[in-house]
Amino acid sequence: MATAKKPMTKSEIVTNVAEKFEIPKKQANEMLDYLAELACKETKKVGAFTIPGIGKLVKQKRGARKGRNPSTGEEIKIPAKNVVKMRISKVCKDAIVPPKKKK
Repeated sequence: MATAKKPMTKSEIVTNVAEKFEIPKKQANEMLDYLAELACKETKKVGAFTIPGIGKLVKQKRGARKGRNPSTGEEIKIPAKNVVKMRISKVCKDAIVPPKKKK
């Protein structure tokens, strides 16, 4: 059985970007931080933020609903709230998990 690889850490991503674009790590780190900050700010303000080739952050309203308390089984009311979801682009999905070929 193959050992699963761990996801890249932020410092590994910064190093990778710095080497690829031949810029200092500090500048690559600032760029990454700015992208994250911009994504959060725009999603909060506009309701969506697209990262081309990766996907789209979307703020959605989730309506009130009924649920159950798992320990007692008692029915409870879950209030409405806003949630953030990431919709992965088709290009990204197909690159990671190629679609099955039709016969």
